[in-house]
Amino acid sequence: MQLVVARIGRAHGIKGDVTVEVRTDEPELRLAPGAVLATDPASTGPLTIATGRVHSGRLLLRFEGVADRTAAEALRNTLLIAEVDPEELPEEEDEYYDHQLIDLDVVTRDGVEVGRITEISHLPSQDLFIVERADGSEVMIPFVQEIVVEIDLEEQRAVVDPPPGLIDDRAEIASSRDAEAGEAAETGAAAETGAAGANGGGADEEDADGRGDLAVGDGGRGDGADGNGGRGDRAEGDDH
Repeated sequence: MQLVVARIGRAHGIKGDVTVEVRTDEPELRLAPGAVLATDPASTGPLTIATGRVHSGRLLLRFEGVADRTAAEALRNTLLIAEVDPEELPEEEDEYYDHQLIDLDVVTRDGVEVGRITEISHLPSQDLFIVERADGSEVMIPFVQEIVVEIDLEEQRAVVDPPPGLIDDRAEIASSRDAEAGEAAETGAAAETGAAGANGGGADEEDADGRGDLAVGDGGRGDGADGNGGRGDRAEGDDH
């Protein structure tokens, strides 16, 4: 199985080095000197890594046969592709290669279908599941433990517990509940105000007859309280 492990960026210096956008959590294995990688477009490869080093937080690679800046710049935006055994698993527990996660069905803890994972987006802070829903829309779900609570490769599903607002229908349910709470509060306030007005009317009659003091009835107000759910982060699930 072929997996994209990096994308070549701009040339660095004059000796053929290039910056690379790493797309694997195992660069020391996939992008080590001596590794032979296929390319996209295929016409630029295969490429054999001659050297690798980290400079200012970025990985720099030099390939055999690429000896100057002009040749390095010609490789810009080329994808580097490694051949991986489809049965191979990451060494760390709770780590996964992208090909293991693509096409998993995503469901909530209570069994509501969310969609299907079509892509894994690798950001500096965390990984994201790109999930395609039945209507063709997409939702992004952070691959963190408090949200992605289970990966079941045998059942081909990912179980999620999203906070309100992350998935549209959950947000609509929360908004509906808030609206119902607000309506109930307004109804209670109106009832209290009506009762208070009746009491106040009686007091006015007494005052008019000169037999009592004026009493003023105050109506109460019912306020709805919004419930906010928080979520934490987790060690990310790995790819490639």
